[in-house]
Amino acid sequence: MTDTITLGTIEHIDPAQIEVETNVRTIVKVDTALVASIREFGVLEPVVCRRSTEGTVSVRMGQRRVLAAREAGRTTIPAYIVEGDDSTVTRLVEQFAENEHRADLTEPERAAVFQQLAFEGLSVPQIAKQTGVKKAVVEAGIKVADSQFAGQLASKHEVTLDQAAALIEFEDDKEAVSRLVQYAEESPDQFAHELQRQRDNRVRADAVAAERTTLIEMGYTILESRPDSYYDKEHTSIRDLVTAEGEPVTVEHLTDVTPKFAHVRSFYTGDVDVAYYVTDPKAHGFRKVSASGNVSGPMSEEQKAERKTLIANNKAWASAEVVRREWLATLLSRKTLPKDASPFIAQALTAHRNTIAAAIGNGNRLAASLLSLDAPDSYWAASPLDTLAASQPGKAGHIALAVVIGGYEASTGKHTWRNPGRDAFAYFTQLAAWGYPLSEVEQIVADATPAERPAPEPDPDDADEVDPDEFEG
Repeated sequence: MTDTITLGTIEHIDPAQIEVETNVRTIVKVDTALVASIREFGVLEPVVCRRSTEGTVSVRMGQRRVLAAREAGRTTIPAYIVEGDDSTVTRLVEQFAENEHRADLTEPERAAVFQQLAFEGLSVPQIAKQTGVKKAVVEAGIKVADSQFAGQLASKHEVTLDQAAALIEFEDDKEAVSRLVQYAEESPDQFAHELQRQRDNRVRADAVAAERTTLIEMGYTILESRPDSYYDKEHTSIRDLVTAEGEPVTVEHLTDVTPKFAHVRSFYTGDVDVAYYVTDPKAHGFRKVSASGNVSGPMSEEQKAERKTLIANNKAWASAEVVRREWLATLLSRKTLPKDASPFIAQALTAHRNTIAAAIGNGNRLAASLLSLDAPDSYWAASPLDTLAASQPGKAGHIALAVVIGGYEASTGKHTWRNPGRDAFAYFTQLAAWGYPLSEVEQIVADATPAERPAPEPDPDDADEVDPDEFEG
């Protein structure tokens, strides 16, 4: 039975005689419900096939229906026979579109399609346009397809292509991968924050490891933990020692000393701190001076817990700042600003004017950076915002919002979570309302009660170092 139409013919064909081409779906899932439906009612919508010059009929769209019809024992199914383009690119794109709408492709399957299209010569923008997928996702997919490690993760866990691609950099760190996968599956909105924390942790750990290697080559024995001057009577810090002439002992005095010891730790800023120790000061001509006064006694368990929280939150704040500013740059790159951007700007320039004024007086450095412009070199240098505002009046709203956000950002720091002022509370709650996923430490600011929101006062202290037990390896 043949029904001729303009673009092809509809024919009833034995599904066993239809050739199933290599499809973008690497694992074909024919569910029992589909088989039961076709067994009872048949294939109601024709599959799309192509007949070759040799007479072979191959399915272009409807692979699952062909396989289900075979399993259901149907002798014929309706097939729409076309003479369309048989190129690999066309077939992949058509099958990708059909499977995306009918039965979602797995992440590894999507990655395989992007990789194959790239092999066929398509650029990332071209693949994105052909498939209707964002360029960043296409780039991540190709990266995942090229990595056996990422491909296995995407197959085994509920991670997106961009998450799987990000995990590649931690392939040698099982603990980091496990933690990131947990965030991807249980708290996907917090994945970016945990990713940045793990990246910062790695940078700090690498810096500590590099310094340790240098010290070992210089003859030092590395101490795994920093000696407690209250309990440890074996190791003496050179900060508590002077030479026979009364000069403070320095690293240079330890050149020929054996044994000598060092402890390395990293601060939340990434800076590395080294403390030096000896075990027999008198044998090397050193003598002790009065204690530095930093330790008056052992810390209580409560003090240790508070200290640990302080260090952890300071680190978390530094990591969150990177994620937040990347998100802000994306927000400001959109063609349309949030509907309530104007009231937000007005409140910032009035109720929170002191905070915003600081950034304006500093050349709007952060604002320029968030708009992907070169920040002014100095306080007196012209800002690129000046010419942008004059040449592109249509960007006025974006510029104003960037200046306001730059003011808020310039006023934040590790002190913000400890002293969440009214301005910071208003700022972070607004970001959350616009869709920014607050990290746990930023949520502290947004959850602050009115009594906990006084005018902000920076609280500098010496508690910024990273817990050495977390960053020594």
